Amino acid sequence: MPLCGRVLEILKAARKLGDGKNPVVFMNERGRALDGKRLNRLLRKHGIAAVPHGFRSSFRDWAAEKTDHPREVVEAALAHVVKSKVEAAYRRTDLFERRRRLMADWEAYLAGRVADKRT
Repeated sequence: MPLCGRVLEILKAARKLGDGKNPVVFMNERGRALDGKRLNRLLRKHGIAAVPHGFRSSFRDWAAEKTDHPREVVEAALAHVVKSKVEAAYRRTDLFERRRRLMADWEAYLAGRVADKRT
């Protein structure tokens, strides 16, 4: 998974919060990996009217409406499975460098550093 610069900064800072022995970066109070319901609970606790899948959906909409990144790159970034067996058989790349550029654009968009590319 290509990670943008800001995510790497956050992960580095989060790693310092632990004892350095646990391979889990974001853990619960007992030192275990967060469960799938934790983000839902945090959103509710802070009064945020959203669901976790909405973050993925927001990314997908942004990529389709505001960028020129190819659909297959965006779908690969979302880890969506290629449904066509024929297409899957011919897909020999993970599009890593193209996904890296996509994620860098997403980071810049979230940080307010770039204008829409399709305006």
